Amino acid sequence: MSMSARWFRRGDHLVMLGAFFGAFTLLGLSTFTSWPVGAGPSGQSGTEAVNPVYASQAGDCLNWTKRNLSDVTKVDCAAQHMFEVTGVADIGSAYGPQAPFPSDEQWQKISEEHCAKPSLDYLGGKFDPFGKYTVGPLNPGERLWAEGQRGVRCGLQVAGPAGGLLPAYGTARTQDQSDVYDPGVCLGITEARGVADPVDCVKPHAFEIVGVVTLPAGDFPSLDKQDKIMSGECARIAAEYSGGIDFRAKGLIVTWDNRAAESWAAGSQRANCKVGATPTPDNTGLTAWEGSIRNPNAPPLTTANPPQTTAVQQDEPTGAPLHSSSAPNSTTSSVVTSSADKPSTTTEPSPTR
Repeated sequence: MSMSARWFRRGDHLVMLGAFFGAFTLLGLSTFTSWPVGAGPSGQSGTEAVNPVYASQAGDCLNWTKRNLSDVTKVDCAAQHMFEVTGVADIGSAYGPQAPFPSDEQWQKISEEHCAKPSLDYLGGKFDPFGKYTVGPLNPGERLWAEGQRGVRCGLQVAGPAGGLLPAYGTARTQDQSDVYDPGVCLGITEARGVADPVDCVKPHAFEIVGVVTLPAGDFPSLDKQDKIMSGECARIAAEYSGGIDFRAKGLIVTWDNRAAESWAAGSQRANCKVGATPTPDNTGLTAWEGSIRNPNAPPLTTANPPQTTAVQQDEPTGAPLHSSSAPNSTTSSVVTSSADKPSTTTEPSPTR
């Protein structure tokens, strides 16, 4: 009998915000990115360059490739981008000319007070609190702050499970917000044996994404109904992806995600099928494994976008993922295992430190 399991995310970096348009939850974390002085289109001098961030407005998308964001440019939202502007905020009334550069906690408060509502409005009131988008401010950085700059751009970014930024494609206004990845992406593993950001599959990782299932439209399906659908579809997809290997013999199991009611209400109906290593006997966390189970003789993968194989690193991340040491009461992903010959159990790994 085949062994199967499912893991799901608890919203490990969620922030509960106040009630506008009724009570709701917003993913209020990003990396609170700072933009550099003088960044602008290539070929312009430092005195002539106009930083695209200064001119950006709601609906604009910004992209960069360098760690210090010195090459930030405005791009069409259909193209790869790292930040989609949802609004502009001036925080000068709360932070006067002599105010020191805000701490991580203060930037989090700024995000909640100035960026949550504009971002929700921008999305037409629909936000998946367990989805792929995070909300946060693009701040001016310490140097421009010292010169009196108090303008911030609020926006949406795609973040991995550990907070690393991933490229986005298409405006968030029309995108499905489901937290899914392209087939072939491997999700890393943290020291606490939780799910980390995408990594190359040759490195230790928790899961390899083998496909995505769109659940049937209609009323929110119970977890039992989702499991019934996902177990059958993921078994089929995994067999096709791997060329029919014996997962048990390799110490692997077919796994899947579930969608929460809040996600369903926001229109998120897609879920990952993935393969992970058999849980440890104490079932206290995920097990690292290396390599890929993709059939080497299979046709090239068809993906919506270039596979998100690695998270983007930045020199000045002024905020930390809320499931790191900055949030000692939060947790990494929960684990739920189930098979025909084993009762369902639930355990939670220790918080990432």
